[in-house]
Amino acid sequence: MTAPWQHPQFDPIAISLGPVAIHWYGLMYLCAFLAFYGLGRLQMAGRMAHSRMTVRDLDDLLLWGALGVVLGGRLGYVLFYKPEYYLQHPLEILWVWQGGMAFHGGLLGVVVALLGFAASRRHLGSDGTGQTLPWTGRFWVLADFVAPLVPLGLAFGRLGNFINGELWGRVTDPSAPWAMVFPQAGDGLARHPSQLYQLALEGLALFALLWLFSARRRPAGQIAGMFLLGYGLARFTAEFAREPDAFLGLLSMGLSMGQWLSLPMVLGGLALMVWAARREYTDR
Repeated sequence: MTAPWQHPQFDPIAISLGPVAIHWYGLMYLCAFLAFYGLGRLQMAGRMAHSRMTVRDLDDLLLWGALGVVLGGRLGYVLFYKPEYYLQHPLEILWVWQGGMAFHGGLLGVVVALLGFAASRRHLGSDGTGQTLPWTGRFWVLADFVAPLVPLGLAFGRLGNFINGELWGRVTDPSAPWAMVFPQAGDGLARHPSQLYQLALEGLALFALLWLFSARRRPAGQIAGMFLLGYGLARFTAEFAREPDAFLGLLSMGLSMGQWLSLPMVLGGLALMVWAARREYTDR
């Protein structure tokens, strides 16, 4: 029988400069933001030139988005995963260094940030006649602009999870070629390296899908809808290999919290794509 792989047990500190320690997870966030910015510049120069985004807009959007990710991700974790605990320990909501972020909360935070950004940038977007788009129209232009830029950042985040040996997968056959032992789990059992599955599905595959899908101009909102649909399906699928949170376990119908939170994304993404296509047809 083939022995399972052993997690490499990376040093969580990537670089030490005297008293300053730079962690791998922090570097993954930096890589995610750099990927967002670099791809955004490509979008501005080509396929999304009609968005009328400027370099200054992109700079500001990165800041707004980062705040949305951090604040929304933290509050999402508090509300979706441990509401009772944080109701009893409200000050610990601020202790972000102890970990605890939720993608679905971060997504909601980014949506709020985009709504505010769209309201503050009247020059964004174009209806083809040079007229200023209404606030809602600017929001969909922004959402379509941002959607293809996100998956590579998610891939870096999952790589950070793997380096840290956290969010490991469910127990699997120890003779399987993918089986890996995560010492952090504390049980010595062979598990799925589900962080790498999520890196491949939510990150690389979703990026390729969205980059190709956005290669030609789509009805406003349809690229964002494809992101919701693609991420929801990828996350729902990968969760079958991911160990559910110990304090929650599996919920009704044997699904995890991540799967239940992904189902509305799938339905919302489908509805948004259909709505966008019908609206364009009606406006012709």
